[in-house]
Amino acid sequence: MDFDVLFIGSGQAAWNGAIPMSQAGLKVGVIEQDRFGGVCSNYGCNAKIILDRPVELQRQVQQLVGRGFNEVPALNWADMMAHKHEIIDSQSYNNENKLVKNNVTTIHGTATIVDQRTVTVGADTYTTDKLVIATGQHSHRLDIPGSEFLHDSSDFLDLATMPKHISFLGGGFVALEFATIANALGAQVDIIVRGTQVLKGFYQPYVKQLVADLSARGVRFFYNQTIAGVTQDADGLVIMSEKDLNMRTDYVVDATGRVATVAGFGLETIGVTTNQHGIVVDEYMQTNVPGVYATGDVVGKRQPKITPVAAYESQYLAKLLTGQTSAPIDYPVIPTTVFTSPRLAQVGVSPAEMTPENGYYQQKFTHVTDWYHQVGNQTSGELTLVFNAEHRLIGVVDLSDDAPDTINALAPYIELGLTAEQVERLIYIFPSVAHRAVTRL
Repeated sequence: MDFDVLFIGSGQAAWNGAIPMSQAGLKVGVIEQDRFGGVCSNYGCNAKIILDRPVELQRQVQQLVGRGFNEVPALNWADMMAHKHEIIDSQSYNNENKLVKNNVTTIHGTATIVDQRTVTVGADTYTTDKLVIATGQHSHRLDIPGSEFLHDSSDFLDLATMPKHISFLGGGFVALEFATIANALGAQVDIIVRGTQVLKGFYQPYVKQLVADLSARGVRFFYNQTIAGVTQDADGLVIMSEKDLNMRTDYVVDATGRVATVAGFGLETIGVTTNQHGIVVDEYMQTNVPGVYATGDVVGKRQPKITPVAAYESQYLAKLLTGQTSAPIDYPVIPTTVFTSPRLAQVGVSPAEMTPENGYYQQKFTHVTDWYHQVGNQTSGELTLVFNAEHRLIGVVDLSDDAPDTINALAPYIELGLTAEQVERLIYIFPSVAHRAVTRL
């Protein structure tokens, strides 16, 4: 065998496992047809947060005009994009070099599965004892007339200039986060969705507050719209729906979701089972084909398809295949956030899941009257804590500038099931987001 373990894909779902496998003495290879590190490092999360940082800071200054600042600084998209390239353009090299330094063989090209132990890349053939599919997801593209005029998230994150009028099709993470950025840059922004809600996986009372904030800033929301097509004329683009929408715009982002990358490299050749969400795996991340595994966003699973989950699965698989564990994967509580301004983040049981029968109860806190959040003059936002009948924290939702930090501070309390007495043993830096969050328990 050429390899003990061979990965197809090089993102978080691959390298987090490939490196510890190699360090444990296994011979490991990683095949990548594009940039090493996958979508998150090169085309997604990292680029997004770089471009969002000035927007976040501008929002904070806006809240403090008259309380230390006389004016709000203007954003410069060209400078923001140049800064993004300063950081992102070297990511692929750095990610591949990290693998090479840890004695992982890197292979450039498109993989084709011949059988469960054999993969070709161009004219080269590689054999492996274990095969791991870590191909992630790709952007969904609407099959409508004019689909050639649609752009995806990678296109937006590489825009040379910000369009004057930009429209997002869909109401998920991508649409809301990018709308926040474009709106701050002065673009007219539309969010067009098929249903009646955006951010369906988040606590809707707080989503409504977020939508109200964006709306007050000029973002327009159009609900119950099924897009019929997009046309182009001398004045730009026109979006048409099956109802009454006939909207002129300059740029359209198809943010209708992401799809597991399961086609084009031979999964069907070996009969790997897939469903509408991705590759089906068991509790050991193994597919129906012995010796073939899958990790990360390509997996059809209940857990959120986010970077930390992909890394967690890859690290688990490393432990499994190096004999450090024989137990099935056991997911911890998983925090999620949407990087709008303000941020919306949550973990554990949602307040929406409370019923009289399960004994859960909640406590709500407004940030508008909280001294710590008024340090930054936050003009909106709330925190909701969910407790079980034993008075242990089981869920948190926060809408605030500091929401990710609040959730990160409280997630361990949920995962470890800490009692009130144990909570009292923990002392945090004062003042800090973590300290303020914990004093609410």
